[in-house]
Parts: sequence; structure tokens; C-alpha cells
Amino acid sequence: MIYVTGDMHGEFSRFKDKRIKKLREGDTLIICGDFGFIWDGSKKEQSILDKIGNMKFNVAFVDGCHENFELLSEYEVIDWNGGKAQLISGNLVHLLRGQIYTIEGKKILAFGGGHSQDYDLRRTQNWWIQEHPTHEEIINSINNLDKYENYIDYIVTHEPPASLKDCLGVDVLQRLEIHAFFEDLIKACHFEKWFFGKCHTDKYIPMKFYAVFEDVLQANEKNNF
Repeated sequence: MIYVTGDMHGEFSRFKDKRIKKLREGDTLIICGDFGFIWDGSKKEQSILDKIGNMKFNVAFVDGCHENFELLSEYEVIDWNGGKAQLISGNLVHLLRGQIYTIEGKKILAFGGGHSQDYDLRRTQNWWIQEHPTHEEIINSINNLDKYENYIDYIVTHEPPASLKDCLGVDVLQRLEIHAFFEDLIKACHFEKWFFGKCHTDKYIPMKFYAVFEDVLQANEKNNF
């Protein structure tokens, strides 16, 4: 089964959630950005990454706005479920922007990155320009979608589409190219569900959108909330 949850920010206790502990071998847990376990490169951090990678189920994350992109860039790129991903440890992988993966017969477009709401506080010490998706990554995503004639099952991102901000009660402080891209996706792409993190809330927005944070959703359930 495919499960989806939201920002973890390096909190290993999230894996002790009873809803995650019930996952079985072969299941996949997807995290919608701000994974946060790749931050300082310490031995303790590597030990935690190894623990996550040794879990019986697969763990896959899109990057968010609170990752160390310099450390993240050092990991090997591999072929994974029909797309390119970075192997972090064992069953733990980083899903690359614009890649489409086939998991249990479901086609999933992954697209991480976004804009830090705390940019002004972090820009001189632990902020990386790589958190902003590039034009090339967007074009690559469009080309990959063309291969499937814009028909996929799920979209997993960190940023929400900007048009949902009123529903979420949050402001999009900076307009990025991906905001326009996401609005185009809504119009041009045929998909069942769109999962995203960042907003630190669990909310269903009819008919296809799911803000996820602490909840653990089974992707193919008809009514997740």
C-alpha cells in the first residue's frame, strides 16, 4: 500500500506513530517535504538515516524548504520505480523534482522545493538557493508528463498550488515559477489526488487536494478525511 504524510523536520518520533508502525514489507511511505533528517552530516544523523533505511517498508520523500541541499546533493542517483531518485540508505530514497514513479501500478509525479516562510531569518546561515525549483526542472517535469499524455494518478509536492491559499488560511509570500506551473498542472493534467505538505495542517480540499502534516493517509482510500 502507498501512504502519505507531511513534514517531519527530523523528528524520529514520527516513525513511532501507530499508523506508521502498522506498515508492512513492500509498503511505501511518502513524505511531502521538510524531511529534515539530512541537516548536519553528523554520525548521529547518519545512524538515524540508517535506522530509517532499515525499516521493512520503503520511505520516499520530496525535498522541502528545510533541507541541507549541499549534503543532499552528494547522494547517488539511481533508477527507482521508473524514475530517477537518490539513494539515501537502504529503503530510504529522495524523490527528484519532475520525476514520475510507478508504485503498485499508480503513476506518481513528485516535485519538491518551494519558498521558506522564514527566509529572512535563515538567508545568511542555513538557507540554500536550491530550495527554489529551477526552470529546467519544470521543463523536465513537463517532458515527463508528455510521455504519459498528462495522465497520472497522484501528485506529491511540498508547496501547495497558490490558488488554494484561501482554503488553507495561509499566504503565499513569494510568487515562484512553480506557482504558475502548479496552476497549469491543475488545468492540463488528469490526476486523482494531489498531496502536499508545508502548511502544517491536515485538511481535505474538494475534490482532489490533500494538505498533510501529522496524519498518515492511505493514498487509494476514497475518503481520506
